[in-house]
Amino acid sequence: MNTSPKPEDKEKSAGKVHSASSNEQNAGQGRRRFMAALPLIIFIALAGVFSYQLLSGKDASELPSVLIGKDAPETTLAPLEGLLVNGQQLPGWSSEELEGEVTLINIWASWCVPCRQEHPYLVELGKDDRFRIFGFNYKDKTENALSFLRELGNSYKAVGVDPSGRAFINWGAYGVPETFVVDAQGKIVYKHVGPLTPQSIQNNLMPVIEKAISEKEMAAKQ
Repeated sequence: MNTSPKPEDKEKSAGKVHSASSNEQNAGQGRRRFMAALPLIIFIALAGVFSYQLLSGKDASELPSVLIGKDAPETTLAPLEGLLVNGQQLPGWSSEELEGEVTLINIWASWCVPCRQEHPYLVELGKDDRFRIFGFNYKDKTENALSFLRELGNSYKAVGVDPSGRAFINWGAYGVPETFVVDAQGKIVYKHVGPLTPQSIQNNLMPVIEKAISEKEMAAKQ
């Protein structure tokens, strides 16, 4: 008996193989198109948030953060090598060190023009010994970061570096500069997007800091 497949069976089999191959190609192309469009999707989503803030009359620098009221993300940042204070290397910092004191976390980079604009205000804030400022140096070159602080002054009690940007993502940051207030329990209580200004410091930042300091003092008395 001849068991060879009929011509029409061969055509059907070839058609199925071709169809499966086409489906795989289409799926692959779909995934590639999605990945190519992902940055645009993220940009549109962020633009939508900014637009909502502006149209609602809210300050666009006070973008909502899912981290408000939560413990600071687990973080360990190595020191900015070569940053000396009184001849001693200024340390990096970790999230474990955030409890016990009110702390400003300032994300900055030497290549960031707005960071240069806000830095004199951070230097002034650093003169208030009721709280401390930790620097969060983002995707920077060591020599450039050191030059930035030598030129403009250093108000940081610690500076940690994030060359990969992984910690930056964990903190839910949008860009540089950004500033967070962490209370004495190690919880994030405020986030400011963009450069600090005298107005934002007086109207928004300092009231949060004063409240955190007051809560710390009240807790100490109990």
